[in-house]
This record gives sequence, C-alpha cells and structure tokens, in this order.
Amino acid sequence: KQHKIELMLNTRVASIDAKKRTITLEKGKTLEYGALLLATGAEPIKLALTGATKSQVMYLRSYADSKAIIQKARAGKRVIILGASFIALEVAASLRTRKVNVHVVAPDHEPLERVMGAQIGKFIRGLHESHGVVFHLGETITQVKGRKAVLKSGKTLDVDFLVLGVGVKPSTKLAEDAGLKVDNGVLVNEYLESSEPGVFAAGDIANWRDAYSGERLRLEHWVVAERQGQVAAKNMLGLRERYDLAPFFWTSQFGVEIRYSGHAKKWSAVKIDGSLKSKKCAVTFRRSGRTLAVATINRDLKSLEVEREMEIAARK
Repeated sequence: KQHKIELMLNTRVASIDAKKRTITLEKGKTLEYGALLLATGAEPIKLALTGATKSQVMYLRSYADSKAIIQKARAGKRVIILGASFIALEVAASLRTRKVNVHVVAPDHEPLERVMGAQIGKFIRGLHESHGVVFHLGETITQVKGRKAVLKSGKTLDVDFLVLGVGVKPSTKLAEDAGLKVDNGVLVNEYLESSEPGVFAAGDIANWRDAYSGERLRLEHWVVAERQGQVAAKNMLGLRERYDLAPFFWTSQFGVEIRYSGHAKKWSAVKIDGSLKSKKCAVTFRRSGRTLAVATINRDLKSLEVEREMEIAARK
C-alpha cells in the first residue's frame, strides 16, 4: 500500500489480449495495462508411478512442500528420490542429515553429468555416498507395490514415500493462448520483451539470448529470476536496459557449495584447476577455445572474476 501496489491474492488470470492490452480474470473482471510482466514460473514434471498412492508421492516446489516432506520423514524413514537433479540431490542431502534412509534412482550415468560433466558428477556421487546415500543409476521405477518399489532391473527397494525431482516445464499456457512466440519458454529480446510489444517475461518462463555466449537460454534458478525481474521492471518503465548479466547459480549439499558462472550446453574440453578431492578447485568448460562456464568449490573469488569477465565481454 505504501508504494501504491495492489496485491490481488486468490486471483487467477483467464486470458490476455495483447492487442487491446487487457487481461481478463477468471471471475470476469477486465484490467487494462500499459506494460505486462509474465512471471508464471515453471511446474514440476509429474510422473504416473504404477501402484503408488497419492500420499506416497511428494514434490518440492514450495515452502509448504518442504514442510510436508519433513513431516513425512518423521513418520517414514525409508525414502526414494527419483531423479538426480539439483533439487533431487539437495532433498537427498537434507533428508540424510535427518537420519532418513535415502536411495536415489535415476537413469543417468552420474548425477548432474549433463550440466556439470562426469568429473563433478562423480565427485557429487562420492560426497553423497560418504554420507550414506545409496545410488541406483541407469535405473527407473517400473511400479510400486505397497512398501516396495520395483526397479527396471527387477531389484526391489523398501520405501515409505518417494520424492520426485525429474525437472520442471515452463508455465506458458497463458502466453501461448495470447499469441506470444513460445519455444521452450516465452521468447524475449535483449530487453526481456516478448514478441508482443509491452509484454515482458522473467524467470523460469523466459527464453533469452545470452549476451556472452550468443545462445538462447532458459534457466531455472531464483538468482536469474531476481535479476531479470529487476531489468524487466526498468524496461517496463521505458529505460531500455539490456539484460547482459552472466547466468549464475549454486547448489549446497552436505555443506559443500558449488558455484557456477556462465552456461555451457555443450563443451569440448574441461580443465580442473586444483583438486575436487580437496574440495577446492575451479572447473572450466570450454568449446572452440572459448570459456563458456566455470564451476568452483571454495574458490569464490574466482567465481566472481569469471562472472565479471563474461559481463565485460558481453557489453563490448
């Protein structure tokens, strides 16, 4: 109220008319806008597990979900994490510190390998295993029978409940229905403006062309969402500021923080400065002689330097 912001809770938008610059609420009310921001985020990918009851399957997308998982862990001490994503592994680490028996089931060769490569993936797996997490890689769950989960290999695992961390998909239905260009998210320009003038997007839903790498990216981390929201707000006010900040995220597991600057969809060379074993290193991902991303452990200054260098290069 102090800043003249009207917060409309328990309210959903039914449709957007980008030509008339109006939105229609589900209750029928129509609102006009000069500029509109889509920050609808992403939704967890949900899997139908044969035989699993609704109460056995959990997802983590909100604080309420977090509390529900912790409550479940107090009653059931055998959990299967399905997937080896950042969310999945952070849940695994959190539950293991609460003395829960944790098994991770994923089709990957190593956790996080597609994002951070085999070397870091192997390190992460070793870190988890040293704390008692059990991995079943190259596996999926075919069905759940009561308190038993059956894997593709035929092996069975005891389970009280499951947490699914197999990724998310951007919530683009409103954008699609409004006629905005959508391809793995809402396509935006360097000002985070969509294909329709006056309509902007930020966060998990936004697909932008990275100023440093020249590649289109859509990243799911709150730091990216926060920074994009700030730039989008300026551009909604007509300031025309390019979004040229380097992508950045981190993950914390069992007290080990991995920071990642830049983004490498594919790479041809990996250089490790320091030692993963000592938990102090910088891992550089390169392609065609160019640094695309750097992951660091206990090398925070290096992480900041890389971020700064990428942003300077992007602004030239």
